[in-house]
Amino acid sequence: MTKKNKKIILITSMITILPILAGLILWNKLPEQVATHFDANGIPNGYSSRAFAVFGPYLICLFAHLFCAFGTLADPKKQAIGQKMYALILWICPAVSLFCAAAIYGNTFGVKFMKSSRFVIILLGLLFLLVGNYLPKCRQNYTVGIKVPWTLASEANWDATHRMAGKLWVAGGVLILLLAIQPWIPAFPISLVLILAVTFIPMIYSFVYYLRNEK
Repeated sequence: MTKKNKKIILITSMITILPILAGLILWNKLPEQVATHFDANGIPNGYSSRAFAVFGPYLICLFAHLFCAFGTLADPKKQAIGQKMYALILWICPAVSLFCAAAIYGNTFGVKFMKSSRFVIILLGLLFLLVGNYLPKCRQNYTVGIKVPWTLASEANWDATHRMAGKLWVAGGVLILLLAIQPWIPAFPISLVLILAVTFIPMIYSFVYYLRNEK
């Protein structure tokens, strides 16, 4: 592990658990039961103990973060992933942790941070834009990308599939963002359909490429 990777893992881990410090500072002002789950309109529909609200979500995020960080570094072909893609992976869990903190603590103190699912949809759209931009630059590996038998067996298949997937994910990200800012069409279910589409179409493309060019 390089010093650069150690530094960014340490920084992102600290940011991931930063809401715990905020919770400890606010401990005496928090109720015994804290809203930790919300519906699509931001209305609380699930409550947890104060201790879980302060520690639970962020320790879960930290575990997921460290698993992704060290799991990616354990890839025998980790050098093919690219530093920018690895950095993007490391910032996902900290962003989720801060979002959870803003929603939980904000609701507790009357700040309606999450009025609807649209903010979540915006985050998803941005994520797809970023990942789509880096997918074509990601070389063959076992951790990140469209990992199906045909891409893992053929570098040509991997490259062709990821060039197509990159364009598809960017287009999907743009459409998801447009859905999030318009008031006429139900954004959440259509966004789910788009997510499924950009996930499975590259897999199908990879299989078709194999049949046409490699079988």
